[in-house]
Amino acid sequence: MSRLFLYLLQALLTLVVLGTTLWGVGLLVFRLPGAIGIAGAVGFGLAGLAGAVGLWTGAPRLPLSFAVLFIGLLGWWHGMQPSHQRDWIPELARLPEITREGDKLTVSNLRNFRWRTEADYDQRWETRSFDLTKVEGVDLFLSYWSGEAIAHLLVSFNFRDSLPLTFSIEVRREKGEEWSSLAGFFRVYEMAYVAADERDVVGLRTHARGEDVRMFRLRASPAQAREVLLAYVADVNRLAAQPRWYNTITTNCTTVVYRLVRSVAPESSFTPRLDPRVLLSGYLPGYLKDIGAVRQDMPLDELVRLGRISERAKAISLDDPDFSRLIREGVPKP
Repeated sequence: MSRLFLYLLQALLTLVVLGTTLWGVGLLVFRLPGAIGIAGAVGFGLAGLAGAVGLWTGAPRLPLSFAVLFIGLLGWWHGMQPSHQRDWIPELARLPEITREGDKLTVSNLRNFRWRTEADYDQRWETRSFDLTKVEGVDLFLSYWSGEAIAHLLVSFNFRDSLPLTFSIEVRREKGEEWSSLAGFFRVYEMAYVAADERDVVGLRTHARGEDVRMFRLRASPAQAREVLLAYVADVNRLAAQPRWYNTITTNCTTVVYRLVRSVAPESSFTPRLDPRVLLSGYLPGYLKDIGAVRQDMPLDELVRLGRISERAKAISLDDPDFSRLIREGVPKP
């Protein structure tokens, strides 16, 4: 029995060593430049393999040496600090901030770009005010850019007598920096909120990028929509005050929204629960259907079909003040 326990312990420790080795290799590759990162990753990988071998050959110095290296790497990791002070790409150069006076919200650095292509656009940063007493509901956009499993999430709040206010959670990239989902695990990117006009943030995806955008109108009352909006307001201001790392799994466009909705779940008509579809955001419509967040009297396939707005949106000028109303025509109301 003791021999079996020792074997299982060795196997468990081997998995731990190999797992931490893989993490350390990724960190060094993505956080150190070029050949330095590759050389560091190779060295750390060899140390990890030696540590794993040492567990089985009775050479305790090998795993202990690897443990010291790993602790040093952890110290470096925890010393990394996100920043707002970098040379950002223009569309993410400014973060929104929101002030509240009674029922009036004032959003500064609201983005209202006009996109012709991803590289050709007119920059417009605005300040707009919104009346909390005129919130009517909340809609969700999913923009599919890489198959059916992955989509970018936009959340849009509708107001009586004013244009919607839309939020997007994005990777805040520096000029010349490319996006990598693997790099997103290793504190390479900061997180950004974008508060925008739908003609900007939806139009970028329908007109400039040609993505498959689908809209779903949520079954939230005006009071519930206001609660979610105020949760957004609080987090937008927290981020403006304190930078935050983006993470491909734990801090992305869907998981942050999930936590915001969870924070007001007692006031909601639906209670979000942890589900793999929160991470595989392309499958989010099925999740929304299961928790009662969208129309329940229609099949999911029909909701998805009627929610595809890209072709209709492309026929509308991004300068048309009726853009938001027109893209909603035919989309099932909550």
